[in-house]
Amino acid sequence: MRHAVLFDLDGVLLDSRNAHLATLTGYAMSTLGRRITIADLPADAATASRDQVLAALGLNGEVDEAAWDAATATAGLHTKLFPFTVGTLTALRESGVATGLVTLRSRRRVEWLLPTDVLDLLDIVVCFEDTTPKPAPDGLLLALDQLGAAPQAAVFVGDTTVDIRAARAANVRAVGAGWGYAEADALVRAGADLVLPRACDLASTLLLLVGNGQPADYAKRS
Repeated sequence: MRHAVLFDLDGVLLDSRNAHLATLTGYAMSTLGRRITIADLPADAATASRDQVLAALGLNGEVDEAAWDAATATAGLHTKLFPFTVGTLTALRESGVATGLVTLRSRRRVEWLLPTDVLDLLDIVVCFEDTTPKPAPDGLLLALDQLGAAPQAAVFVGDTTVDIRAARAANVRAVGAGWGYAEADALVRAGADLVLPRACDLASTLLLLVGNGQPADYAKRS
């Protein structure tokens, strides 16, 4: 049986919190024609949907995707990979574990944000336009089908309640990334099997999860 570890992008492999907030403010500023700062965003802007945040700012119509792309491209200059990202993906691949990305980003935006050498470490990338997006399980199931891995042989690492709900719906073990956008308690309430407060030795932990079960030193937080 082939084993697989799937990841969300933002907040899990990519440190993009500031860029995400900058995208929201940049788009709102250009659309409304007045100054908008990060302080003007709702308190849950980092985890709420794009439409919810924009509606809170008074933008209720259809999003101008070209303008959103421009804001994303500019703000994306301030994103960076987490220090563990390349090492974790490399270690999984070297151990024969398939790797994949399931994200709400479009494919074009993923290619803006991830260097080619990182994309090459992912066996499959499933984007927003490829299937019904999270929290539906379709993206995870599509990735696993392409990888030839069964849900019970897979782990999905996500940092939002949407990610956890998608994993649960796909019958994939849900691992919460405590270093990401949502609070650990929220991930537990959403149904995470495990929440890692830090990414210390992440590759070894994930290898244990897909191979030998849950490691004893990472108890589920509640």
